Amino acid sequence: MIFVFAGIVALAISVILGVFGIPLLSKIKAGQPILSYVEEHKEKSGTPTMGGLFFVMAAVLAYFFFAGRSGRISYVVIAIGIAYLIVGFLDDLIKIKNRHNLGLRAYQKILFQLAIGIIAGVFCYLNGLTVFYLPFSMRYFDFSYWTIPLVAVVLIATTNSVNLTDGLDGLAGGVSIVYLALLFAVVSLQLANFKLNYLDESEYRSLLLLMICFIGGLAGFLCFNTNKARVFMGDTGSLSLGGFLGGLSIFSGNLLFIPLFGIMFVVSSISVILQVIYFKRTGRRIFLMAPLHHHFQHKGYTEAQICYYYCLATLIVGLFSLIVYL
Repeated sequence: MIFVFAGIVALAISVILGVFGIPLLSKIKAGQPILSYVEEHKEKSGTPTMGGLFFVMAAVLAYFFFAGRSGRISYVVIAIGIAYLIVGFLDDLIKIKNRHNLGLRAYQKILFQLAIGIIAGVFCYLNGLTVFYLPFSMRYFDFSYWTIPLVAVVLIATTNSVNLTDGLDGLAGGVSIVYLALLFAVVSLQLANFKLNYLDESEYRSLLLLMICFIGGLAGFLCFNTNKARVFMGDTGSLSLGGFLGGLSIFSGNLLFIPLFGIMFVVSSISVILQVIYFKRTGRRIFLMAPLHHHFQHKGYTEAQICYYYCLATLIVGLFSLIVYL
């Protein structure tokens, strides 16, 4: 029952922050110019950004209220998420200050992300958190010192994939809610069947609580972010969200579920990689535009339709993974 209350409280805090925060962001002109590569996006220029602060603050505050001082590992996940939030915040701040769509340089972002990832990986290794569940195998595998580069790469990939998916109103937030619901389900099953790797049961329950708080926080944020959005999460939100999703998956021992539950994040990244490689080799494009959701926009699909199909695809792949797991 505590999970339900925590989710509701996180949702309420997120809505309250949105109600009072959006006018404040508008007042200080915290809107960024938008590249009008999609016709529908021209009217979005100047929409307040940094809205990711709302759902992160809501989730963390609700978690602290219900968890108190329990859940040492959850604190580590929160630290990782906030570290990525700071990187995103700096990026958004530069964009707003310069009134330009370019913030931190690519190499600066990667260096910051890599540093956070390596620190997280070293923490896992030094604390013996190196065992991860192998999907479809019904067993765990100890990655030993390979955990350090694995965690670093996974966190970089997750944060950037979420960032790439955050291109339409409600898309990254909606897909993330489905992701968190699936992760909540698999961790709950592991708890029920005593298929735990290295953490105490209380640590797993704390991670579950944090997942629910983020589902509530994101649900509240979507009240203002669905089409037509009154606020964007910005890199402040997308990078921190990727950090939290990656952290929750890593420290619950389900790192290898990320490409399954986050299938549409993976698709977004792959579509960009394929587009760039193919264009450099042939001078032609595979998609009308990348990431893939912009391709569908050019095909005439509405933002709401694309969000719906992305969430549905995430749910179908995730449920299939859970059925096989059972």
